[in-house]
Amino acid sequence: MAKSTESLAEFYRHKFDKDSESMNDHNGSFDVFRIEEIFQKKDSRPNYIRRDFYKIMLYQGENTFHYGNKSIPITGNTLVFFNPNVPYASDPLGGDDKGYFCIFRDEFFKINLRLRLNELPLFSSAAQPVFSLSDQEFLEAKTTFEKIITENNSLYNYRYELIRNYVSELIYNAMKLQPSKDVLKHSDACSRITNVFSDLLERQFPIESISQRFELRSPKAIAEKLCIHVNHLNRSIKKTTGRTTSSQITERLIGEAKGLLIHTDWNIAEISYVLGFEDQAHFNRFFKKNTSESPTSFRQV
Repeated sequence: MAKSTESLAEFYRHKFDKDSESMNDHNGSFDVFRIEEIFQKKDSRPNYIRRDFYKIMLYQGENTFHYGNKSIPITGNTLVFFNPNVPYASDPLGGDDKGYFCIFRDEFFKINLRLRLNELPLFSSAAQPVFSLSDQEFLEAKTTFEKIITENNSLYNYRYELIRNYVSELIYNAMKLQPSKDVLKHSDACSRITNVFSDLLERQFPIESISQRFELRSPKAIAEKLCIHVNHLNRSIKKTTGRTTSSQITERLIGEAKGLLIHTDWNIAEISYVLGFEDQAHFNRFFKKNTSESPTSFRQV
């Protein structure tokens, strides 16, 4: 069976023939690259597939990006946004291609700024997230990417806070170029169900006091809230995003858990409770299974 999604770890193995030492789960596995430094003499066509991470690319050159069911020819200076819900690829990059791209998981923003990427038109399944830039707009975006690279290579304790602000700048500046008619439109019932599911999941966050509790933490509970059968929910989510309902709930739960461990002084038992776990031992097993470390060791780093 054809593989439907490429993980971040697989991306690093594919591009660099090794596991990345820079994947930092404490900061949403953020990384940034110059295109000309990593795509030299790469002739193979990238796989047309979903990735389990976001990508923002500032591109100079001519190419065709295959995004969802569209093939989008581009030329000159272009800013492109990719999200985990839509498969994509491009024609092979040549030796003259230049630019930058950064990659990150959803929790890169959930840990700190609590920015809801899935609610932004740029990262919707229906968007055409390709922007042709003027020389001035390109220069501004290039300057922002260079700042990101500088901070990513620094040892400054708050470098990721700065990087989050720079990435937000790229996102919001691009949204100024987004015509209002391109705001998210739901083309079919599966897309509508996926959007309502995402909204219902996100409305439970952020958790800001120990009196809150994450209740809708299973596909069945969410399906009952939406008054549809759980199988219908699961099929709709899988068709629209290529991922399971449970995996998206787990990813969101882990992102919130990391944020609470980093940014609150609540003890582990309190965090376990607000996230809907019946006991701390269950939360510890869940967290370690999905991050390869215990909540205590994660908090101590």
